[in-house]
Amino acid sequence: MATQFKNLSDFSNTEIPSAANYRFGIVVAEWNAEITNALYEGAWQSLVNHGALPDNILTYSVPGSFELTTGAELLLQNMHVDAVICLGCVIQGETRHFDFICDAVANGITNVAIKHSKPVIFGVLTTDNQQQALDRAGGKHGNKGDEAAITAIKMANLAETLNG
Repeated sequence: MATQFKNLSDFSNTEIPSAANYRFGIVVAEWNAEITNALYEGAWQSLVNHGALPDNILTYSVPGSFELTTGAELLLQNMHVDAVICLGCVIQGETRHFDFICDAVANGITNVAIKHSKPVIFGVLTTDNQQQALDRAGGKHGNKGDEAAITAIKMANLAETLNG
């Protein structure tokens, strides 16, 4: 859990493999665009900073976080990628809608990953308010997009290592 004293996007104490030999898909929710655009910029820049070629980063938008699962599924059905990063933001409201969307997205992303035996990364913020989301989309707690990109690189590398 992020605290006011911890930037979770600090990877200075971990080895990150080169992303040069991998193709990545990024599926970005349009809902809460201020947040999801910042997540996307963080993810894209992290991939490039770790060697991914811009032409090997395929980006697609979907209306909201609920549609991330379908976006990832379609991408994996139709494109060769080594990992998919799903970026979205669901902010708690006054109803239980938040709970249903968060649960559906988490389960859906997991199911797509299992179905395709490919890394599908959960880069979805599930926050109590807008400020918490901003803090995690390039603010004082780092950028969850960066974290999702590093996870995608590491998981693509693991899949390559184990699958030979």
